[in-house]
Amino acid sequence: MADKVVTGLLVKPGSNFSLKRRNPGETFGWDKERAKAELAEVIAKIDVLQVKLAAEHEHSLLVVIQAMDAAGKDGTIRAVFGPLNSAGVQVASFKAPIGHELEHDFLWRIHDVVPPRGEIGIWNRSHYEDVLVVRVKNIVPKEMWEKRYRHIREFERLLSDEGTTIVKINLHISKDEQRARLQDRINDPAKRWKFRSGDLDDRKLWPDFMKAYEVAFNETSTEYAPWYVVPADRNWVRNLAVARIVLDALQRLDPQLPPDSPGITDLVVV
Repeated sequence: MADKVVTGLLVKPGSNFSLKRRNPGETFGWDKERAKAELAEVIAKIDVLQVKLAAEHEHSLLVVIQAMDAAGKDGTIRAVFGPLNSAGVQVASFKAPIGHELEHDFLWRIHDVVPPRGEIGIWNRSHYEDVLVVRVKNIVPKEMWEKRYRHIREFERLLSDEGTTIVKINLHISKDEQRARLQDRINDPAKRWKFRSGDLDDRKLWPDFMKAYEVAFNETSTEYAPWYVVPADRNWVRNLAVARIVLDALQRLDPQLPPDSPGITDLVVV
């Protein structure tokens, strides 16, 4: 049975999506304590499917996470994927390209960390920086970043055709909640290292970033690589919603344990 919450978070291809239709403070009527308990239950189901994914060794799952600063990318990854077997999970974080990376096309360094068969890959930021930050801050000419939506669709089609299931998740935080979290980082000595002055510069460009996100969703949410917009003002809602998206993707993939080797059930270990 389809998860109605997951379906509701989907950016339907060709839907002319607008972020104004999504409430970053949405709770879906969930209770905080019950949501935390359900998160553990969902992760347990993901864990079982992760084992089957590794054993079957035919497909991989790629989870792309994009968000404005302080939306909780790191926290989401710890909460949802931290309890899984680390041998089958790889996390890649993308910062601005440097050195040798600048000598190649924008997807070169991205393709290098696509999860191999049998594994789950999580990207903390991704190739979408090249149609978000790059677009908003005019880092490359418009005629260059405009072509990248098509390049991204074709790249993701390639991955899908080769056996990688892709889900792309935007952690949708409100500007007010971001302000509170950034202030908390400044006020707390243990968190102050996470703050950078550029965060405030990006806040000034908030409308431009929201527009860039909307265009990216509308241009690249496809049947084979859909976008989901997750309300992120409440961590417990965000974590459970992301976990349910991941579970839904794995259930649709339906990995199976391979058949037993002939005669293995008769073996006795001595």
